[in-house]
Amino acid sequence: MDGLARVSHRLAGGDLTARAEPGGPPEVRSVALALNHLAGRIDELLAAERESVADLSHRLRTPLTGLRLDAESLRDPEEAARVQARVDALERAVSAVITEARRRSAGRGSCDAAAVVRERVRFWSVLAEDQGREVSISVPDGPLPVAVGVEELAACVDALLGNVFAHTPEGASMSVRLQPRPQGALLVVEDAGPGFDAAALERGASGGGSTGLGLDIARRTAESSGGGLAVSRSAEGGARVDVTFSSP
Repeated sequence: MDGLARVSHRLAGGDLTARAEPGGPPEVRSVALALNHLAGRIDELLAAERESVADLSHRLRTPLTGLRLDAESLRDPEEAARVQARVDALERAVSAVITEARRRSAGRGSCDAAAVVRERVRFWSVLAEDQGREVSISVPDGPLPVAVGVEELAACVDALLGNVFAHTPEGASMSVRLQPRPQGALLVVEDAGPGFDAAALERGASGGGSTGLGLDIARRTAESSGGGLAVSRSAEGGARVDVTFSSP
């Protein structure tokens, strides 16, 4: 019974890998099997919820970016500003919903950052090609594990890349670099756009407050793994975002 109690406490603490070893009297064995079945079912439900949230994120962010670009192309400056403000409000609302859903469904996971970054860059490269943007990517050939779940890291990368499309003109190049660091990984996203203003650079360098440029999700994801986010200027004078993640 002590073993069953320990497993139940681990499950209650969020460790869904915990399983009981069926044994002993029939009654104890029956309880152990039921506890394992319950743990497996919880794991399945959370996995389904994470998949639904990921699908929601990917389905909404691309049309939002397209809507923002359409607003910027309006000839009437006042009309463009008005539509842009509504798009900003909609994007904040969508981000808040997705972030809250991810917070509820996510556990302390881990993933191969190389695979996730490669897949998300491939996803955004379709839009980049339509806009005449050159995209360069440097990712390790082998796995690079980080202390962030797959869907959380995907949302982080989406926020960083979506930020480039939202705040730089069509044709502005961008680069994505992922590299190992002691006890973790470093993700660098750079572009050839207008860059951050001085206030955003100061906030980004200090790690305090929001940049106000759609980087909150990336910052929270990094900090949840024991890492952080900093913004600076790229070699081409545009924006550079450095995100660090810790190892599992």
